[in-house]
Amino acid sequence: MDNQDWDMEEAEQQPPTQTSARATRQMATIQAILAPFLRRQAGTGAVGGIDLRGITLDDLNQLLRATETEDESNADPDEDDEEDEYYRAFRNTSHNKYFEKVTEPQEAGVQLLHSGEFGRVGPKIKSRRNDLNIAKQLRRRASQARPRFYKEDYMSNLVPNSNGATVAEYDANIYTAQYSTDSSFFYTCSQDFRLNIFDTSVPAFPTGPKRRPHLHDNLKTNMKLINSIRAHPGRWTISDVNLSSDNERLIYTTMSTTCYMTNTMDPAATQIPIPFADPPRSSNRSRGNLWGDSSYGFRLFSCRFSADGNEVIAGGSGQLFVYDLLANQRTVKIDAHTDDINSCAWADTSSGNILVSGSDDCCLKVWDRRSLGASPKPSGVLMGHTEGITYVSAKGDGRYVISNGKDQKLRLWDLRKMRSNQDLEDADGHFYGTNYDYRYPHYPKPKYHAHPMDCSVMSYHGHSVLRTLIRCHFSPGETTGGQYIYSGSADGRIHIWSLDGQVVQVLDRAKILPMSYDPSDEEPRTQNRENNTCVRDVSWHSQEPVLMSAGWESGRGGSRLARHEWKGLSKMGGSLEDWVQKHAQEGSGAGSSPRRSVRLLRQQHREHRRTSTMPGTFQDDDDEDEDDSDYTE
Repeated sequence: MDNQDWDMEEAEQQPPTQTSARATRQMATIQAILAPFLRRQAGTGAVGGIDLRGITLDDLNQLLRATETEDESNADPDEDDEEDEYYRAFRNTSHNKYFEKVTEPQEAGVQLLHSGEFGRVGPKIKSRRNDLNIAKQLRRRASQARPRFYKEDYMSNLVPNSNGATVAEYDANIYTAQYSTDSSFFYTCSQDFRLNIFDTSVPAFPTGPKRRPHLHDNLKTNMKLINSIRAHPGRWTISDVNLSSDNERLIYTTMSTTCYMTNTMDPAATQIPIPFADPPRSSNRSRGNLWGDSSYGFRLFSCRFSADGNEVIAGGSGQLFVYDLLANQRTVKIDAHTDDINSCAWADTSSGNILVSGSDDCCLKVWDRRSLGASPKPSGVLMGHTEGITYVSAKGDGRYVISNGKDQKLRLWDLRKMRSNQDLEDADGHFYGTNYDYRYPHYPKPKYHAHPMDCSVMSYHGHSVLRTLIRCHFSPGETTGGQYIYSGSADGRIHIWSLDGQVVQVLDRAKILPMSYDPSDEEPRTQNRENNTCVRDVSWHSQEPVLMSAGWESGRGGSRLARHEWKGLSKMGGSLEDWVQKHAQEGSGAGSSPRRSVRLLRQQHREHRRTSTMPGTFQDDDDEDEDDSDYTE
């Protein structure tokens, strides 16, 4: 996962410029606690009746509570200031000046929108003509003999546009936060080795004097918590979790050689191991380590269920695997990359034959299981990133894939346009990146904006892929046709792009509201406050214009979940004054009087709001409270 020899995920938590005194003291305490057990284990080969595999971060936290008070009282007062300054720098990253801002639709992206492969073309054409009107569409539908209803016709332009309200607070960092396929519930995994599942069919009620938040282990929330599963202990954190299509099972990785599968609704869920390591040879059996692994050869960082839920793909230290759950055996092992595989995915959900892996060696590789032989080679290579890949997300049609890179670019790929493995071998030894440490809050000016053999269809930028492995996704197919791409960012913002390259919306978690606010209420005016949030993961509701984001809160640990909704024209660009000025200029240009009556302008404004180009935004404003000064020229 990192070019360094030490744990990347552990390194993500620490500023590289300094070693936290508190962390050093806690590490010494942990070593002192475990030293007698480890000496006993080394001397006897046994654990002396104490199963070290049962020790989790929760247990260690409890053991350390007695020392934390002393640590805090002895801490250097300047330490927190230095830490805040370090994480504040992520928000003020200036690498966007290296990339030209996209202000016009890019031709390649427009062709994608009009190809029919990203939803219905009609709503997109009407949107460009400013001819989207939900009232007109509903009237037309009511007059048809056999009306047809497509959600995309009414919802494709409804993009979440609120900065969000807090719905949950964690004591640990969240690594994955996603809706289920049908968005009936929401699940997370975090560094405290907890899998939390929330019921999203029940509203998140705001907290207050008469309604307290629900308190659970290391969690405070105003959502309904269905289940909280204590995961099998592992290295540092749960790095990834994935849900089966039937919503009944979860698989997760703990940066070891074994994935674990558990049930979503069982309050005492069993942890079923899925081993990916080679079976130990009788002549060279290795003892299990502290986490129960039988091998130190590799670690798994990413895992995914197949569409039918019968197989699991997993990737880690340069290797890619497939495990058959029905046969209970590993069926594919590929020495896929020269560096860590940070993310992997099934590209073709209909057959499950096409695999995609993204690595710190800057490449994505495409594998066809039907052509894997004794010395497997990729069917193709996706070249374009100049730094390591942090995440891979597939559209599921066997054609389109997106990836986030440490070169601060999000790229869209068409698997029909990939490079050959020979192209990759010819470019071997040539590095086009900066080899910077992405944990620093600064990306140096790149020598190359793309690999010379770039085969990506589109690239998107504006976000910050720093501090951790920032994730990216396609928008839902049923409501938007997948025509948007969105990503978290180390600067605390959420970016949403249209396929044509333009930024559609930027949500700023520096303006996030506390848990006492209803996420569905009108968003009050707020000022930017000091916020060192890093948005690790984001998920778009499959049926509603709603996003959920998981953000790490500065360097002290802990995360917040936030709910972002679409809230109509009041949150869109432009203002009433802009509209009045535009129409006044049009009126004077036509030879009419530049001065218009207040009543006429109000009436025209209401008509404009009713016939807005955004579906569902027509409304009648109460004009009694409006100030005449808003309409004077």
